[in-house]
Amino acid sequence: MPVNSNLINFHTYTISGMGRFTRVKTLRSLVIFGLILISIGLFAQEQNPKFRVIGFYTGRNDLAHISFVHEANKWLAESAKKYRFSYDSTSNWDNMNQNFLASYNIVVFLDTRPDKADQRMAFENYMKRGGAWIGFHFAGFALTPSDYPQNWDWYHNEFLGSGQYKGNTWRPTSAILQVEQVGHPVTGNLPDKFKSSPNEWYSWQNDLRKNQDITVLLSIDPVSFPLGTGPKSWEIWHEGDYPVAWTNKKYRMVYFNMGHNDLDYEGKTNRELSHTFDNPVQNKLILNTLQWLGSLGGR
Repeated sequence: MPVNSNLINFHTYTISGMGRFTRVKTLRSLVIFGLILISIGLFAQEQNPKFRVIGFYTGRNDLAHISFVHEANKWLAESAKKYRFSYDSTSNWDNMNQNFLASYNIVVFLDTRPDKADQRMAFENYMKRGGAWIGFHFAGFALTPSDYPQNWDWYHNEFLGSGQYKGNTWRPTSAILQVEQVGHPVTGNLPDKFKSSPNEWYSWQNDLRKNQDITVLLSIDPVSFPLGTGPKSWEIWHEGDYPVAWTNKKYRMVYFNMGHNDLDYEGKTNRELSHTFDNPVQNKLILNTLQWLGSLGGR
């Protein structure tokens, strides 16, 4: 960027009494020059982010999921500025096509999944060609019969490995999560155990432990039981093995079960009672994942 020479003047006056004026003018010129250099650096960072992320969402069903989507979009945009990556978001799932995805290093599913056959094929091809993905909570949901049936075998059985949704806790509550892969980039610099943000926790049809392609990163620590408050008895977990974050060795991907904020259901105000990203340790987990998947050595 050319710099106007009139802004920088290091001319030294020799006339008596002008010394102070010269020093002030020189200092002002240095400050302006420094601001120009900072502006150039910031412009270069914006034009050359470390990696590019696109978030897809629907944001129409379940107020708790919508709350999470709004919060996630804000947090990801702020994190992008701080950690020098770019973040865009869209609710237009027709953007799930080869040309659009080619501009991004990481795809994020904030709530749902693509439903059209061409969108699904575009995503599958993107992942098989080395693209990266992060999915939250409802992005893994499938149940037949429901509005989100298990009619995408590659995604639910091969890619995620979890199969259909089996059940969930209620109401949204925090859990103690245990790190299962201490040396993994996703869990780097995390404590062995930490308290999550309140969440509705899912269980799955398939046993992820039996899938050799799946590496479980986090699971619910038994000290969390009983987990959930009901009122239905099956919404309270008293024992069992519940993975909540995992990766598939065949793909550059991580799924997180987190993504359901707590609301004032009893008072029927739907006021937000919790926020997923109000948890520094959990945020570190997600930042680790973004930086790992966004790097050249992501897989």
